[in-house]
Amino acid sequence: MIRNLLIATFIVLMASCSSTKPINSASGNKPTSKLTQLNKPSDTKKNDIKFLDEISSNPGLAASIPEAKTEQKTTAEPAVNRTTNTAATGDVSALKIKYAGLLGKDPDQIENVELLKSVDEWYGTKYKMGGCTKSGVDCSAFVQAVYLSAFGLAVPRTAFEQFKASSHISATEMKEGDLVFFNTTGGVSHVGIYMGNNKFAHASVARGVTVSDLFDPYYLRRFLGIGRIEKPTGTR
Repeated sequence: MIRNLLIATFIVLMASCSSTKPINSASGNKPTSKLTQLNKPSDTKKNDIKFLDEISSNPGLAASIPEAKTEQKTTAEPAVNRTTNTAATGDVSALKIKYAGLLGKDPDQIENVELLKSVDEWYGTKYKMGGCTKSGVDCSAFVQAVYLSAFGLAVPRTAFEQFKASSHISATEMKEGDLVFFNTTGGVSHVGIYMGNNKFAHASVARGVTVSDLFDPYYLRRFLGIGRIEKPTGTR
């Protein structure tokens, strides 16, 4: 009796086991384990960190990102410390090096040191219409001050008067110390001092006393001519 009962129980158990759906390894439907699910976020995080490391350690890659690019300055004027007056220090070598950069020359090519000293006394002074001091100066007052200091020569006060007092020459005759005239607001309204290599010193409304290029489109369009005021014997 007991034997028959055990056999019947065994048969029932076997039948229940055969009704359970087996895992079909050939179908590729493998169960997803918790370990695999936990590893995915950590793998993604690791890759993200690697990418950020590449950006910070690779300047070329960083430069390719728009936000990482720096704006380029469009001004062509050389970077010069406007607060340093090299003429005041009496250092001729430093003066030549400073203006060699501004004029596009070799320091050894610079000979008219007295003119440079006089210009440098005013370099960086802000522009002021009607001004004639170091707190503010206009273009013709700057010319007047430099001519008196460098050449011991008194010239008229306004750009128009300086134009009338000068002998008009061609560009082929132009040399350091000659005056260059422009029409900026109507008639002869702006003046500067030629410094060589197509550069001139002047009191600019935007920059104050500075050195500019005659071939700058703004000045080239407004250029009127060149004037020479005869200097005392012994001066350049």
